[in-house]
Amino acid sequence: MSRPVRKTWLVAGAVSGFISVAAGAFGAHALRQKLAADLMEIFETAVRYQMYHVPALLAVGVVASRSPSRAADVAGAAFTAGTVLFSGSLYALALTGQRWLGAVTPFGGLSLLAGWIALIYLAVRRA
Repeated sequence: MSRPVRKTWLVAGAVSGFISVAAGAFGAHALRQKLAADLMEIFETAVRYQMYHVPALLAVGVVASRSPSRAADVAGAAFTAGTVLFSGSLYALALTGQRWLGAVTPFGGLSLLAGWIALIYLAVRRA
């Protein structure tokens, strides 16, 4: 595996962390008085779950850069896709009020779960 591919998950984790902090600040300062309470709660859930998966992506990046494996790449891809689908759909729902966007969220959740399964496999296989 080439060096740029191995550090993809570190970069994805760092970018996701940046976006999560920026979104959290945006929500706290610009949206708090503009969004209905239920939409603000949805927005905060998106920020929280995005930030929860930043350390996971960074961990995958460290593991993949030291010892590349298919399982690490599956975990990284699943965490990245899951964050985009889960948090992204919730951000869009909160900002637009379009409730149908909530139908996308479970696919993101499944991707996040797949990332954790791949990380469990990786940990057990390497232990």
